[in-house]
Amino acid sequence: MRNIYLDNNATTQPAPEVLAAMEPFLRDLWGNPSSMHRFGGQVKRHVERAREQVAALVHADPAEIIFTSCGTESDNTAIRGAVEAAMQRMNVVTSRVEHPAVLAPCRYLAEKGCRLHEIAVDAEGQLDMVQLGEALRDGPAVVSLMWANNETGVIFPIPEIAEMVKAAGGVLHTDAVQAVGKVPVDMRKTAVDMLSMSGHKIHAPKGVGALFVRKGTRVHPFLLGGHQEESRRAGTENVPYIIGLGCACEMARLGLEKEQAALAMRRDRLEKGLLATCPDARVNGDRVHRLPNTLNISFEYIEGESILYMLSDVGIAASSGSACTSGSLEPSHVLRAMGVPFTAVHGSVRFSLSRYTTDQDIGATLEHMPGIVRRLREMSPFGRK
Repeated sequence: MRNIYLDNNATTQPAPEVLAAMEPFLRDLWGNPSSMHRFGGQVKRHVERAREQVAALVHADPAEIIFTSCGTESDNTAIRGAVEAAMQRMNVVTSRVEHPAVLAPCRYLAEKGCRLHEIAVDAEGQLDMVQLGEALRDGPAVVSLMWANNETGVIFPIPEIAEMVKAAGGVLHTDAVQAVGKVPVDMRKTAVDMLSMSGHKIHAPKGVGALFVRKGTRVHPFLLGGHQEESRRAGTENVPYIIGLGCACEMARLGLEKEQAALAMRRDRLEKGLLATCPDARVNGDRVHRLPNTLNISFEYIEGESILYMLSDVGIAASSGSACTSGSLEPSHVLRAMGVPFTAVHGSVRFSLSRYTTDQDIGATLEHMPGIVRRLREMSPFGRK
């Protein structure tokens, strides 16, 4: 049975080129880049080259890139570090559809005395800009809003939001983990202060990420205890993974335009086919302003987890918009915030593609899905037959 992987917003296959670039730093060039001797110094040069590659993908200055362990660390560093640097009680502004890596630190800061604003979204998952404007008038703010949603692929108007935040005297962080490498991200054309990215979303390995911090932005380090990263992030650099991230960013930059078009074409074929062959299906989220690789679709009257189990049985990996926790079904907070009907919110499935997704993968998925949906509805005491 051939495996078909359509869960690339969760993690991606490390590119063979990335693994090849990493290998010398696991075997031969294992020196500490902070060492004074030549054996460490030669490694340092490669780390700085990787920093340049990461910066080039988002059109930043290499000095504005801090290497981290993951997107979650980048998010926490940006949000908590900006509030700490302000040295006063701040308004913290985010949205109801953020990743837990943003919602959790924002809610933690609320427990510590910050005033938290969680901005609503409309039925298409787009931010309520009026509500955002009202929150920004409430006083000095640290704002954290995602560039693209991990579940629906919906893209927020970050350049417009950045202008609003700047006009209000705030600091803007964007979780761009799902956007970087999939859509153009240009720090020269937006007033964003900080931006998070993660290696394993763009075909680098798990365990490495980066944080863009614009020159002049005040942010306290999240990890203390060393002078690495210009004293902005303590800890010996994870050199092989940093090299892998640099390679992945270079590949993403060079292939971005071509891959965007190919991903959107295959996603649209999948979407059109599922809507045509599976009755009572609906696409969740803005169908114009979204990532080219992401399709979130609900199949009413059945459970998304059941669909995933049956897909897995035939070698197809996808993910659900809901999660089973302690034996009780908890629907996606993103879809709930969008007001997706109860009959559909539990039956949501996210298909997320990558450069390695083929036309054959899409064809096989379209072949299996109608029968899976039909069988589950026949078994359900609540579904339409």
